[in-house]
Amino acid sequence: MSFVETQFPTDISYGSEGGPEFKTEIVRLKSGHEKRNIVWEYPLARWNVAYGVKTQELMQALLTFFYARQGRAYGFRFKDHNDFVAYDQEIGTGDGSTTQFQVYRNYVQGGATFARKITKLDAVTVYIDGSPPGIGWSSNLNTGVITFDSPPSSGEVVTATFTFDVPMRFGTDYLATQLADYLAGSASVPLVEMRI
Repeated sequence: MSFVETQFPTDISYGSEGGPEFKTEIVRLKSGHEKRNIVWEYPLARWNVAYGVKTQELMQALLTFFYARQGRAYGFRFKDHNDFVAYDQEIGTGDGSTTQFQVYRNYVQGGATFARKITKLDAVTVYIDGSPPGIGWSSNLNTGVITFDSPPSSGEVVTATFTFDVPMRFGTDYLATQLADYLAGSASVPLVEMRI
């Protein structure tokens, strides 16, 4: 997969509009009841970054980034300013042998928890049972995997506090560059999340 570990300009992404999208098929039965089929268990985000372009300088930054990614050809990192930091997220429990843990962002509402796999970390701090680990560890910021030199003991809870990006790509190979359209809110520059 063609992906570069370069972040989309944050001064443009700050004014963008978008968010997560699930895919669910709904069939209405003869009785009027509905039957739902979850097509995507995990959502993919969509964004329109045109709303973040407010000056000629930002237009040039977008154009330069678009050229460098060759339209839809190369994915990149994108900062979702509404959801880019997570505190004390449980990422696993030690068993005395496992040394690698994938980072997850947990969304908890009532008794329901949705675990979102994070593959593009910016920074991360790890804890074992609420304290910094006494053993060495490293993080792969491009995969979201934490590796301990020695495995956490059985029953020890591994948590992480981190900032992260979303793997995205342009949703079009064509970029219209009339600044007046961007200022009027009529332009569209779609980005779509990539499954990595």
